[in-house]
Amino acid sequence: MTTFDPPRPWVSSYAAGVPTDLDEISGSLPDLVAASGREFADAPALQFFGRTTSYADLNAAIDRAAAGLHARGVRKGDPVAIILPNCPQHIIAFYAILRLGAVVVEHNPLYTPRELRKQFEDHGAKHAIVWSKVVGTVQQFPADLAVKNLISVDVTRAMPLPMRAALRLPIPKARESRAQLTERVHGVPQWEELLRAAPLPASHPGPATDDLAIIQYTSGTTGTPKGAALTHRNLLANAAQARAWVPTITRGRGTNVYAVLPMFHAYGLTLCLTFAMSMGARLVLFPKFDPDMVLDVVKKHPATFLPLVPPIAERLLKRAKERGVSLAGTEIAISGAMALSADLVEPFEAESGGFLVEGYGLSECSPVLMANPVASHRVAGSVGLPLPGTECRVVDPDEPTRDVEQGQPGELIVRGPQVFGGYYGKREETEEVFVDGWFRTGDIVTIDDAGFVRIVDRIKELIITGGFNVAPTEVETALRQYPGIADAAVVGLPNARSGEEVVAAIVTDGSAEIDVEAVRTHVRDTLTPYKVPRRIFIVDELPKSMIGKVLRRQVKEQILQLTAGAS
Repeated sequence: MTTFDPPRPWVSSYAAGVPTDLDEISGSLPDLVAASGREFADAPALQFFGRTTSYADLNAAIDRAAAGLHARGVRKGDPVAIILPNCPQHIIAFYAILRLGAVVVEHNPLYTPRELRKQFEDHGAKHAIVWSKVVGTVQQFPADLAVKNLISVDVTRAMPLPMRAALRLPIPKARESRAQLTERVHGVPQWEELLRAAPLPASHPGPATDDLAIIQYTSGTTGTPKGAALTHRNLLANAAQARAWVPTITRGRGTNVYAVLPMFHAYGLTLCLTFAMSMGARLVLFPKFDPDMVLDVVKKHPATFLPLVPPIAERLLKRAKERGVSLAGTEIAISGAMALSADLVEPFEAESGGFLVEGYGLSECSPVLMANPVASHRVAGSVGLPLPGTECRVVDPDEPTRDVEQGQPGELIVRGPQVFGGYYGKREETEEVFVDGWFRTGDIVTIDDAGFVRIVDRIKELIITGGFNVAPTEVETALRQYPGIADAAVVGLPNARSGEEVVAAIVTDGSAEIDVEAVRTHVRDTLTPYKVPRRIFIVDELPKSMIGKVLRRQVKEQILQLTAGAS
C-alpha cells in the first residue's frame, strides 16, 4: 500500500477556528450520549411534538432498553434491524443496540416488502425493532428470513398526553392521523416491555473503537443491496469533523438541531443521531418533513444547525413567507445530496440571517467528506473543502493510480478516518472500490488552487432524487416484468425541486398497446414511490454498445431531445 501523502491546498481556505486535523479518536458511539448526559443531565436531549426528554432520562432509557435487548438474546456482534421513522424510540434503540456491542442495521420504513426482504437476505438479522405499521410486513417474511425477536414500536406513545388523547377522538381527521402514525398489532412484544428491565450494569462490556457499529445500505450501481460496514471509529470521526467545521456552535443547552432528514439515511444519521447528541443539543424530531410543523418549532427554538436538502429549504422558505413566520435565528443550514442553487442560497440567508452551505459525501464515508466553509468565502457551485483529516486526489478513472494535472477533471479518490473498510460480506465489491487504500468515489471532479471541489459528472449511474439514491437497474427490472415491455432504460433528468427525476424509456414487444399509467402503477407495487418513473417514453429501440449494453448516456440525450421537441 502506498504511503503517498498528497498536498492539501484546501486547509488554507478553512474558516477561522477550524483545525486541519483531528485529535486521536477513541471510545465508542454510546460514549457520546453518555458524556452529554453527565455534562448536561437536565438539558433537553429530544423534543417530539413538544414533549421533551432530558439527557439524564435518555441515558436511563438507553440502559434499560439495552438490558431488555440483552435479556432477549442480543449479543455482541449481532445485527439488529431498526425500521423506524424519526422518533425518540429510534434514538434509544440505536444507542441501546450499540451499548451491547451489537450492530445497527438501518432501514427505510417506507420500503416495499420486496425491498426490505432483499436487505434482510443480505444481513440476516434475527432481531428487529420495527414501526407498528411495518410489523405485518416483517411477519410475512419467508421462514428462512424469520425474525425471532421482533419488537413493535407505537410512535404515538412518545407524544404528549393531550396529543395522544386527541388522536383517539372518534372523528375522521383523528382516525386519519392515527392511521398514518400507528397500527394495531398482535402477538408481538411492545417497545415499552423493553424499558421495564433494570438498567444494564455499568460493568457490562461495551464496544471497542474499531468494532463494527452500523451496516448502512447504499444502492450501488446495480440495485443489489450493499451494506457499508461502518465502525465506531468511522462514525466518531465524522461527528468530530462536523463539530470541528462549526466552531461557533457551543455545546449544551441552547443549541438546537432539527431532524427533518430521515435518520435511516446516512446523512440524517450522522448529523442528527451522532453529531447532535455529541453536542449536548436539543434534537427536534420530525417523523416526516412538514414545513408547518417545522415553523411552529422555529418560533420557540430556532435551529442552530439544520441539515437539509434543497427541496426542503425551498419549501420551508416559501411557507415561512406565506405564514409570515421569520426564520431568523437559523444559524447554519447545511445542504447535501444534490446541487444547491445560488438562487436559493441568497433568499434563504436573507430570511434566516445565517448560512446555507453545500456539502458532499457518500454512505461509505460515514457520510460527510467535504463542505463549504461557514464563512463569507464560500464558492457557489462548489461542494466545498475536504473536512479536517480528509485526504483527496483526482485521478485518471481508467488508470486510478495516476493523478491528473492540477485543475483538470478526474475521479475523486479519498481516504480518512471516516472512510469505511468495505461492504458487509462482499469482498469482491470491496476490492473494486479501493486502489492502494484510497476509496474510489465514482464522481468526476475538479479541485481548484484554493482546494474547492466541484462535481463535474458521475461515473456511477445512480439517480439522486430528493436526496435518495435510485439504481436504474432495479427500476428497469421492475419495468421489464410488465406484460408487453421488451426492454427498458432508466435515467435521471434534471429537476429543479428534487435534483433529478426518474425517467424511463421503454421498447414494446408489439403484442398490445401500453398504458404508461398502468406501468407506473405496476412499478409502484414493487418499489418505493420515489423510484417510480415520473415519465415514461415509448421508443422504437434503445442505443446499445457492441456487446449489447444499453448506453444510458445516449438514452438520456434521446429523452432530452424528445422533451425539447415536446416543449
